[in-house]
Amino acid sequence: MLKQKLQQKLLQKLSPQQIQMIKLLEIPAIQLEQRIEKEIEENPALEEGAEEQVSEVESEEENFDDPDQDEFSLDDYLENEDIPDYKLQSSNYSKDSDQKSEIPFSMGSSFHEHLESQVGLRILTEEQQILIEYILGNIDEDGYLRRELENIVDDLAFSQNILATEEELEEVLTVVHDLEPAGVGARNLRECLLLQIERKDQEDEVILRAHVILDKYFDEFTRKHYEKIIARMNITDEQLKEALDEILKLNPKPGSSFSDPLNKGNYHIVPDFILDFSDNGLEVHLTARNLPELRVSRTYAEMLAAYSLEKEKNKSKKDAISFVKQKLDSAKWFIDAMKQRQNTLLLTINAILEYQKKYFYEGDETKLRPMILKDIAEITNLDISTISRVANSKYIQTHFGIFPLKYFFSEGLQTDSGEEVSTREIKKILQECIDKESKTKPLTDEKLTGILQSKGYLIARRTVAKYREQLNIPVARLRREI
Repeated sequence: MLKQKLQQKLLQKLSPQQIQMIKLLEIPAIQLEQRIEKEIEENPALEEGAEEQVSEVESEEENFDDPDQDEFSLDDYLENEDIPDYKLQSSNYSKDSDQKSEIPFSMGSSFHEHLESQVGLRILTEEQQILIEYILGNIDEDGYLRRELENIVDDLAFSQNILATEEELEEVLTVVHDLEPAGVGARNLRECLLLQIERKDQEDEVILRAHVILDKYFDEFTRKHYEKIIARMNITDEQLKEALDEILKLNPKPGSSFSDPLNKGNYHIVPDFILDFSDNGLEVHLTARNLPELRVSRTYAEMLAAYSLEKEKNKSKKDAISFVKQKLDSAKWFIDAMKQRQNTLLLTINAILEYQKKYFYEGDETKLRPMILKDIAEITNLDISTISRVANSKYIQTHFGIFPLKYFFSEGLQTDSGEEVSTREIKKILQECIDKESKTKPLTDEKLTGILQSKGYLIARRTVAKYREQLNIPVARLRREI
């Protein structure tokens, strides 16, 4: 049975323009150009580049049934100068503004193409050729074959309608193991290192000892139980050290050794901000990629003006006017969103610079103050989520390196004197202690805790262990060397 009732609800809805602004704020500089190109392709009323001054077109605009009709007037589309306001501020220009064009270069061959080119020089049957190509397709970028041969047999039967056995795959896998770089096609680290050590001079005693360690005492080697290896192999500490040095020369990721400087897999960081020193102190600029020159299409604006001057309008013309105005409004909104994006980025980065001024002058991690998103949100009067979007995937270029904005955010920790210091400072001291430790007797977490407490930092052992793991430093036993 249907019932009618009154109900009050409090809902928060974002307008399409707000959603567009949020998405633009999240995009880093390296992806912003692609986003602008996509918008230009979808909206013919939006153009890239500065426009020359032209005379103003005067017209009267009639009202239509469109509720958004008065959001922008014709004057908004037919301004004397269509260069965005944020491009007219000299503080927004950066040194790379005139270096926007990139030099084209030829791409190198990928790791898998390198392997396939070697297979083409081998004498193989048609069936072996198919099997080896399938195996190469399952090798990851590190050079490992992560899938079990049993699963590959099933894949070949179901997807390729090829009946093969594990023995046949083992046979073609030996061909893969013979390719360059050494160790490619291994199914685990032990096999990878063995494939490399087997290509060395087997008459060398050091090479032979290294081979035995990898072949028979790999578990003891990975756990650094050196006393067991010495006792079972009946060798001296010096002989073990020589063998370990030889093993350490091997590459645990053979795929990474194929380092073509033109390889398309290389990752390139484009900073969103550039920090400079001047007579006035620290100055930060947006990079050229963050400062696009956008304008509303004068052709579309004049088209709307012409339609508006016509006294008689049939349905098709009203539809045309509605379409043109929708595209013009969308272009104007996008330009305004870009302007707001630039202002938000500059407001946030300047607040971070002011908060961490001592650090940016010297580049010393111990000068970093504890800083969380809420601190910058209170300074800028922006929402915490907005600060989070700005800090995410954005980089700043300084005189001492390129850093992600998230790097400057850290929690605080009190010293015995009541002073609050950044956890980044604790981690730096922790790293220095481990770098200076004796590798034959590395410092345990308990000893590291004692050192930090003696320096006045109130810290627990479990916190030291957490920071050590965040620094990707293994436990003391695994840091031990002969």
